[in-house]
Amino acid sequence: MLRYTLMRLGIFVGCLVVVWGLVYSGIVPRGFGDSNGMWIVLLALVVSAPISFVVLRGERDRASENVVARVDRMKANLEASRSQEDAEGTGGDGSASRVQGQAS
Repeated sequence: MLRYTLMRLGIFVGCLVVVWGLVYSGIVPRGFGDSNGMWIVLLALVVSAPISFVVLRGERDRASENVVARVDRMKANLEASRSQEDAEGTGGDGSASRVQGQAS
């Protein structure tokens, strides 16, 4: 996951440098008044998003598989913990349910 994030950040920084160069060379228009910096960042975001979507498809799939595996492990651990608590709550032989039945 960290690798994907760093790769995505790298693509954004590369686009930021290219957009900055294009704006200051006059190829791309400058922002209005003091908004030039914000214009450059927004334009870099708009350009980097589709590039990241296409270029990092494989890395995004691997990161997604890692997240799914982690969630599945957490669910299995939770279920094991829940079944262990259920077994402890019945005394292992169901005596708790018999006691409750007699009290009613």
